[in-house]
Amino acid sequence: MATPGYGKQSAPEQLPRSAADFSHLPAREAYIASLIDHLPDGAAMDVKTLAVLQPHYGQMACRTVLNNLSTAGHLRRVRERISSKDCRWVFRTYFSRTPRSDAWWTQFLTTGEASEAGEASTSGAPDPPKERTLNRTSPTSAAYAALAGLGLADARLALSAADCAALEPLAAEWLARGATPALFTAALTAGLPPDGVHSPAAFTRRRLTRQDAPRTAPPGVSRHPRHRVHRLPHTLPPARPPRRPLPRLPWHPEGPTTPSASLPRRCSRTCRPGPSGNDQLIGIMNNHRLGR
Repeated sequence: MATPGYGKQSAPEQLPRSAADFSHLPAREAYIASLIDHLPDGAAMDVKTLAVLQPHYGQMACRTVLNNLSTAGHLRRVRERISSKDCRWVFRTYFSRTPRSDAWWTQFLTTGEASEAGEASTSGAPDPPKERTLNRTSPTSAAYAALAGLGLADARLALSAADCAALEPLAAEWLARGATPALFTAALTAGLPPDGVHSPAAFTRRRLTRQDAPRTAPPGVSRHPRHRVHRLPHTLPPARPPRRPLPRLPWHPEGPTTPSASLPRRCSRTCRPGPSGNDQLIGIMNNHRLGR
């Protein structure tokens, strides 16, 4: 807790907690905003305290987040005098779960009363830059990393560094039973109440102690085996050898160039025709009859 009179100051007339409180913010800003929202009034929320309170971001990142939350209408830091008799000036931080416009904040900080119109949007304020998360330090174990990643998956389960250390043994039991970090995050963030989580640490502890850890199937085995289909291979006939191409005959599209090219060539000598096959067969049969 901060010095009495300092620390977090809640703005009046805030809407009840819901799942869409910080859905319009980037992941880093939504994580820190949800963490600040669960802090009690008077709790220290300076840059150094926020850097120690959560396991992901350092002081420079927390300073940037506070500036972005102020731009988005969730935060205002003002410089005030302690009293009329004391000339010392201090900074006070006001936080609103519901985003407010600049006119609403001006009237509230000037008069101390909320605007009658009850504006709940920052139409003229630019959106904060989309800066994503990077781990500032490597966690001590896989269970600690899984717990610290819950707030990044859903801002309603943003856990502090002390909460992660206290719940680390329970998370280690879940991982030892075969649950992967993805199944761990899915099981703990599923079915969150729509009106928000009042105590993320108590809610996470109750789920870790009352629910069974999701188990994974052994490597290579599906958790939901399908019906085995029996198939027989179709036997193809043997391939036939390719047919030999027919010889190409010479072809003259314009015809022979000389008359002698189309005529058969005659023999220069006079050839006597020999006996045909039938004459030879008849001669052999006659000789066989005559006993030759």
